[in-house]
Amino acid sequence: MKVVAVLVVLLVALGVLLDRVAASVAEGQVAAQIAAQAGLAGEPAVDIRNFPFLTQALGGRYDEVRISLTGAQLGRPEGTHADVVLRGVHLPLAAVLAGDVREVPVDRIEGVATLSYDLLAQEIGGDTTLEPEGDRLRITRTVDLPGGALPLTAVGTVVLDGQALVIDVERATGAGVDLPGFLVGRASDLLDLRYPVQLPFGLRLTGVAAAGDGVEVRVEADDAVIGAE
Repeated sequence: MKVVAVLVVLLVALGVLLDRVAASVAEGQVAAQIAAQAGLAGEPAVDIRNFPFLTQALGGRYDEVRISLTGAQLGRPEGTHADVVLRGVHLPLAAVLAGDVREVPVDRIEGVATLSYDLLAQEIGGDTTLEPEGDRLRITRTVDLPGGALPLTAVGTVVLDGQALVIDVERATGAGVDLPGFLVGRASDLLDLRYPVQLPFGLRLTGVAAAGDGVEVRVEADDAVIGAE
């Protein structure tokens, strides 16, 4: 009986090991496909959820796959990152074992990308700084206006306009200086930003909000294909 028990334990352990090895191979295939098709600087972290993996693999469908991308992989400043969930991932076992995954159909994709304030400040230009203020943003920048350089400060809202993130300044003021009326609009315009967000795999923007470490952008897609031309 002891021998049988030991054999059972060994077989279970071997099954778990094979399951994890197969999952690791599949995760690598998905990561490589995403990196290649999205033009990433590196392969993202991929985690195929639910155990056992092989049961899902035999059916060629995975309930949930989580993907994490860093700023470096996205080619963006530190602090920018994205977390994505793929639901209903179709990946034939034969293609995984052969290392020949050319496309990955997905029933649904949901994700949140955080665009760091440093990234958005660079897009506005100059010495701009951005920081959250409640559900809005505080923007500061030194600009050249008639009469010399002037530090400006303003509070703006962040919204979506189609597939672009828009920071709209309500009113800019000079540091301790009353701006003439004809300069107020011009100064405000210098702090506005329209930042188009280019998304692969049929993803679309669905929400945006100011957060502690950056602007969070929500994305989603249905019936997507990772790797489609």
